[in-house]
Amino acid sequence: MVGLESPEYVRTSLAGAMTLGFVPGRFYRDAKSYCLNLLLTYRDGCMGRCAYCGLSRARLPDTPWSERSFIRVDWPIVRLDDVIERLSKGSCADVERICVSMVTNGRARIDTITVVERIRRVFEQISVLITPTIVDEDWLKETHEAGADMVGVAIDAATPMLFDLLRGKSVGGPHRWERYWSILKSAVKVFGRYNAGVHLIVGLGESEYDMVNAIQQAYDLGALTHLFSFFPEEKSPMEFYSQPPIGQYRRIQLARYLINKGLSRAEHMKFDSRGRIIEFGVDESTLEESITCGAPFMTSGCRSKNREGACNRPYSNSTPYQALIGEIRNYPFQPTAEDVKIIRLQLKDYSDIPVKRWVEAPELVDEVE
Repeated sequence: MVGLESPEYVRTSLAGAMTLGFVPGRFYRDAKSYCLNLLLTYRDGCMGRCAYCGLSRARLPDTPWSERSFIRVDWPIVRLDDVIERLSKGSCADVERICVSMVTNGRARIDTITVVERIRRVFEQISVLITPTIVDEDWLKETHEAGADMVGVAIDAATPMLFDLLRGKSVGGPHRWERYWSILKSAVKVFGRYNAGVHLIVGLGESEYDMVNAIQQAYDLGALTHLFSFFPEEKSPMEFYSQPPIGQYRRIQLARYLINKGLSRAEHMKFDSRGRIIEFGVDESTLEESITCGAPFMTSGCRSKNREGACNRPYSNSTPYQALIGEIRNYPFQPTAEDVKIIRLQLKDYSDIPVKRWVEAPELVDEVE
């Protein structure tokens, strides 16, 4: 893989490779991937040491960067020209948005703009998932002028303490909580309100109360939340940590939807002594309508001209077995009436599973809460 680096080469998710026709395959329940995710790639990889990430520098060193998984799927390296050619020929007609994702590497500043400019010649709707540690407001303006119309900031952890423990000084990482929120404010300023999005991961050790307040903070700044369920990455420091209970994830999905639609606020919701949501701050008819429509439980991501969640990342948060038993974490399509029936039961599930917590970095502690 020597020489296969950005901007001439990028990595794309397995879903992206299937959609582009680089690899064969089909999605469970005939889901469609409406977003093409492209990740910049370098021989020296990413400088981040995020404890939960498959691309982390803290990952066990026996896996070369070019072979490391991300969100538990392969990301094959492809020529950018080949991607552009297939886009220009309409070979992937389902794609409505492209997301160019940075890594923490100094070269990514220029290369991101280059990739956006080249794609913009044949495709209009382009998002950038940025690394605040290495960019500033002027860079955001250049990227916007190059053709990106939406921007994402992967804050991931819901509290300053967890951010530091999992991404910052405690793990020897370069990222800082204050920097991420500051760049998010700049992103809203440059791209416009609700053209900026925040990635948050449920299940990193936060309470439901913590997560709801982070979602509200982002919304008040003018950014919508794109929600993920923690999914342990092989050979990462958090490899043996558990996913959050399905009930916890479903309640956060519903709370995110209500906040981002302006139907409720964090301070209107009620929580039990363990910080779990027991009331969503809306009347019964609004709550019922929101659950029945199924939209809160679909993948949250950047919109396109045709749909609210164009970045639908099919099955990136769940295993095939989980999909079969009704535990699709983010539905990549409209949930059916039968799906919603299962979701209703999950929303009421307050049972716990043994969960390891990142208590004292960089060591893993076997405490069970």
